[in-house]
Amino acid sequence: MHVFLPDNEATEALGRSLARTRPAAAVVHLQGDLGAGKSTLARALLRTLGVVGAIRSPTYTLVERYPVEGGEAWHLDLYRIGNAGELEFLGLDEGAAVLWLVEWPERGAAALPPADLHVALEVAGAGRSARLTGASAVGEHWIARMTAEAQLQAASLQSG
Repeated sequence: MHVFLPDNEATEALGRSLARTRPAAAVVHLQGDLGAGKSTLARALLRTLGVVGAIRSPTYTLVERYPVEGGEAWHLDLYRIGNAGELEFLGLDEGAAVLWLVEWPERGAAALPPADLHVALEVAGAGRSARLTGASAVGEHWIARMTAEAQLQAASLQSG
């Protein structure tokens, strides 16, 4: 799935759509250069899942944990780690989180659980481009639910 995001509101709308259609448990790899919108997308997703209060960027803490329905969502930013071995000290147990949002996942390599969904963001003119790729059956079903939701919204706008 490929979408153009003309502004921050569109990036946030994509995050809200991801939240509304999310599976019970998933790992999301958020990829893109600095300023591509990874944290904006993650914040909108977490806010839609009911996270209240501050949603901090994990740039310096490496991981922020948030209560969501069914357990915890973990937002990781691995930009500052030197090697995947540093993740051992974060106390990340694969079964403890129902949602992983991982920025800079390539720096965590094999120390991370496998992704269900890859979201690649990049600056595109005045906006952004997002490419969502299912990396598992869970991720592929997630994209299908998002596509169906978008089609229903478009149909209701045309009939209204």
